[in-house]
Amino acid sequence: MSEAVKKVVEITPEEEARVLEWTKSKEYLEKNLAREATVINPAHGCQPVGAQLAAHGFEGSLPFVHGSQGCASYYRSTLNRHFREPAPAVSDAMTEDGAVFGGQNNLFEGLENAYKLYSPKIMPIFTSCMPEIIGDDLTAFIKNARLKGHIPEDFPLPYANTPSFNGTHIHGYDAMLKAILEDLTAGKRVEGACTGKLNLIAGFDACTGNYREYKRLLDAMEVPHTLLADISETFDSPLDGEYQYYPGGTPLAEAAESINGKATISVQKYATASTMKFINQEYGGKHEVLPMPIGVQATDAFLLKVSQLFGKPVPESIKAERGRVVDAMTDAHQYLHNKKFAIFGDPDQLLALAGFLLEMGAKPYHVLCSRASKKFDKEMKALLESSPYGKGCHVWTNKDLWHLRSILLDDPVDMMLGDTHGKFAARETGTPLIRIGFPIIDRVNVHRYPIIGYQGALNLLTWTANKFLDIKDDTCEDQWFEMMR
Repeated sequence: MSEAVKKVVEITPEEEARVLEWTKSKEYLEKNLAREATVINPAHGCQPVGAQLAAHGFEGSLPFVHGSQGCASYYRSTLNRHFREPAPAVSDAMTEDGAVFGGQNNLFEGLENAYKLYSPKIMPIFTSCMPEIIGDDLTAFIKNARLKGHIPEDFPLPYANTPSFNGTHIHGYDAMLKAILEDLTAGKRVEGACTGKLNLIAGFDACTGNYREYKRLLDAMEVPHTLLADISETFDSPLDGEYQYYPGGTPLAEAAESINGKATISVQKYATASTMKFINQEYGGKHEVLPMPIGVQATDAFLLKVSQLFGKPVPESIKAERGRVVDAMTDAHQYLHNKKFAIFGDPDQLLALAGFLLEMGAKPYHVLCSRASKKFDKEMKALLESSPYGKGCHVWTNKDLWHLRSILLDDPVDMMLGDTHGKFAARETGTPLIRIGFPIIDRVNVHRYPIIGYQGALNLLTWTANKFLDIKDDTCEDQWFEMMR
């Protein structure tokens, strides 16, 4: 009978408790903030996840992963768990052979099979780490696939290089969206022609309610529009007993004609930097980059810009919505006033959420972005300095959620806003978490509620204020357990 395996080092429960307590100390905070080589629980996803979200936003689109099957399963499952909807995509399943000899043959076979089996209208191709590391040449591979007859010559195959070891999901989204628009609009620009439409680019936004809200507001203003990369039906289609491979998405013909649009607006500049550079060079009409319209002030700016570009007045129905949310803010401001928040997520969303909190007289006390540029850092600090409620707030760029745990233990806040990954820091620090952003995989239906526009401001206000009131009821002594709050 073999002897039991003996641990090299015996760690007692007392030692575990001592180390755990030490990780809550000021000394550990300083060591943790000095950490550079290791990332623990980052507040972002990888490039291919963003690329797949962009690919799903077009009619008849079958996202195609040039890389391993395991990687493709991760991208699909991440989207599936957030939306609780299918995220159909295919992969050419590169293995050890592909790592040595390149993945061209895998791509040939994968394209041919996917085209014949699933009858897509477009297959946006993006890469995982393996082909990026070995240097696969997608330009040559796709050209050869057409020459050898594996895929029709005129079938759209936009492609983007999206290495997981660089950038984040917003960069993958940007690269894929740019590639799709380049492919679909090639040769479609007509001097003097104008569709009369607004091209709206929402950026990386995994809230289907936001897409519906954009369309509702533009319909109310009677502004014809094309929402580029529209996932509102793709990931929120009716359950009618019949499965569809490709529900919703921006019609390919409309996407192709978008190059002749009257105006193009992006509401996420950090998530669409490359796309907007392409649009500025190639598209007709006027081009604008606006803040994500979260809160009253940013929504005002969005609607007024649309009104200016199209000569359409903001209708009375939307003005009434604005008045109602201002009334709701007045009713609830005392519950958020001077409260400290920790917010984490994507750059565009953080700027918008910080603006909303400042409107409410709340403090975006800790703002954490796992991958951020000096430009974002400067812009966020300027926003905070513009309000008395931003004084003394902190911006943490290129830090992760393990950093945030230490930060909150040392300098606590009243509430956190961010995605599911923040729940561990929330639990350990005793901080309530309102789930905003991507991914949200431990709550249901959150992605169906808009956070943009006046309705979105009302949703955010209601969630945060009522959470504070719930905590008050759950924790107060009996003599303070009152009917009226």
